[in-house]
This record gives sequence, C-alpha cells and structure tokens, in this order.
Amino acid sequence: MGSAAPGNDANAATHAAIGRIFREEAGRLTGVLVRLLGDFDEAEDLVQEALLAALEHWPTEGIPHRPGAWLMTAARRKAIDRWRRRARYQELLAQIPAEPSDASGEPDDRLRLIFTCCHPAIAREGQLALTLRAVLGLTTGEIARAFLSNEATIAQRIVRAKRKIVEARIPYRMPGAEDLTARLDEVLRVLYLLFNEGYLSAGGTAAVRRDLAEDAEWLTALLARLLPAQPEVAGLLALIRLHRARERARLGAEGRLILLQHQDRSLWDHALIAEAVVLLEQASRMGRPGPYQVQAAIVACHAEARSWEATDWPQILALYDVLARFDPSPVIALNRAIALRHVAGPAAALAAVDTLASALERYHLFHATRAELLRALGRSAEAREADLQAIALTANPAERALLQERIGLH
Repeated sequence: MGSAAPGNDANAATHAAIGRIFREEAGRLTGVLVRLLGDFDEAEDLVQEALLAALEHWPTEGIPHRPGAWLMTAARRKAIDRWRRRARYQELLAQIPAEPSDASGEPDDRLRLIFTCCHPAIAREGQLALTLRAVLGLTTGEIARAFLSNEATIAQRIVRAKRKIVEARIPYRMPGAEDLTARLDEVLRVLYLLFNEGYLSAGGTAAVRRDLAEDAEWLTALLARLLPAQPEVAGLLALIRLHRARERARLGAEGRLILLQHQDRSLWDHALIAEAVVLLEQASRMGRPGPYQVQAAIVACHAEARSWEATDWPQILALYDVLARFDPSPVIALNRAIALRHVAGPAAALAAVDTLASALERYHLFHATRAELLRALGRSAEAREADLQAIALTANPAERALLQERIGLH
C-alpha cells in the first residue's frame, strides 16, 4: 500500500504534463498541416491520430525532449499509411517536411486556425466544437462530455462546420486590417460563450464545468499572446481570470451556489485578481475601450472590495452606463438595475426591471431579480411567484437549489 502512492502521483503528473503539451501543440500542428496541405479535414484527422499515438507511447516511454517534433513525425507516418495507395502519394508526402520540426510554423498558424474555426458563416455550435477539436485537440467524445451531449451530435456539428468551410470557400488566413475588428469580435464571442458555459452551465447535470472554463482561459491567453496590441483580447482574459479567482468560494456543500455577498473572500485567489487588474490596466492604456474591458472593470470593483458592504456601487453603476453604450441589450440593463438598487433603492430598481418584462420574459434571472426586489419591498407573495417562474426556467442544479431554498422548497 505504501509504495502505490508515489507511482500513482507520477502517473498523474505524467498525464497532466501530456495534457499541457497537447494544449500547446495540437493547434500548432493542425495549423501547420492545414497551411501545408490545404485540406482542413485531412490535417485535423492526422493531428488526432498523432495525439492518439502519443497517448499510447508517452506514458510508458516518457515524454520526448521535443514533443512538437515527435508529433509532427507521427503525423507524417500516419500520412504515409493513409496515402500509400493514392496516385498523388509522392506529391502529398512532399508537402509535409521530412525533417521533424517543432511544428511551430509561422506565429500566425494558430491565429489563422482560430479565425477559420470562428468564421461567422459557421453556426455558433459548430464554431465551438470545431475550435475545441482543432485548436485544443480534444476528441469528439471529450467535446460531447464537455457539452453534456452525445458523440453523434458533436460529430455532426464538426462535419457541418468543416463542410461549411468548403462550401463557403472560407479562406485559411488572418482577416485583413479592415476586417480584423469585426472578425475578432466573433472570435471573442465564441470564447466568452465557452467560458460562460463553464462558469455557470446551462445544462441540467452540472452547476459548473471547470474544464470548459479552463479551456476558454487557455485559448484567450493564447490569443492575447498572439495579438498583444488588441486591448479587448486582454480585457476578456482579465474578465475570465477575475471570475476564476473567485471559483473556490462560489460553491458550498453539495454543490450549493453561494452568492457574491455571502462568499468567504479569504478563499479568493488575490494574486490572480492582482494579475488580472494589471492586465486590465495595460489594456486601458492602449486607449481603445470596449465591452470586455468594461465588464472586467465591473468585476474588478467587486474583486477589490474588502467586503460586500465596501463595494463601490456608484462606480459600478457608472461603468454599467458605459457598458450600455457598447451593448444596449436587455441583459445589461437588468444587471445595471441590480447596481441601481444599491444606489437608489429597490423601488427604483424594480421600476427599471419591469420595463424589461417583454424582452426577458423567458430569462430566469429576470424573474429571480424581480423576486429579490419584491421581497425587499415587503411584497412576499409576488416575490414567491417570481421565484417559481425563475425555477421553471433554469436547468442548472445549483441555481434551482438556491431558488428553491429561498422560498422553502426542498
């Protein structure tokens, strides 16, 4: 018994190291092969086969000194096996370097890959699945588990996304300077959606999906390294890290959701908060504000407050006014109303929330927010009815448990 633990620890460390290498190398290798072969489908299949070969050999043989080169060599061998009977065998093989490299290619290869996967012509669900498969190297099964779906559904999404790349003749390139901002907005929306699903899942079996949140952070950090002059990329990365800094305090016993005002702030990762704030300050110095920077600034106000009572609500309200100019959506207006409550009182906040009824009738947080405000105004029966509507509209188990507890349902 005593000798088993070190071996288990070593195996766990090896698999963790392999996971980190896959994250770093999968997108690089796919990007290089797509550029060389001009065939997205073929390149992505070769990468998957190379990664599977690494999973077979590395745990017993050890991680090679140059893992990227090992993967490129494996991909070339897999290509030989695939193409041996094709008429264009020699022509195809010549396109993949005979000498192993670190598979790094040009710095733009992964950027080209991300912008291709997140092209607006591809359906959003396809963008997410294809990005996770091509850039992170996840298998179809891993993506299916991440989105609480089945492999057949995810496989269909990936096939449709790749078919759309061919049918729409989506070029494998970075958008030009004139299109970069609009296309970057789409990429950031995909990463933001991925993070939100991880941070508070819309699915019915898990409250949070830390794997998705981690993937979103890693991809955004990669984008920030490759596009250091884009402040909104840094803003999104700061926003993600500020949220992740609080994750240890968000869930209590049995996965119960703990609201911000009740969280134990000593559990927050204050070093990560400080790091995110520095990142946000660097972005703001570029002089090109945007919605992700403003959202990060709002979360930073919460993260830097020593207590719930010390929260700078007037500053948060002012930031929501700025955010509304970038994104005049009803959800932003709802969040602004929550801040308004702490500045002007629950009656003013409820009046603002009620103007959103037609737009947010099917949004559970609209009803949950109304319930809190009605309860604060002593209108308990109406508050209970609003909470019941919120419960009916959410599948997240932690949110349902919190709302049920609030009205005495178990």
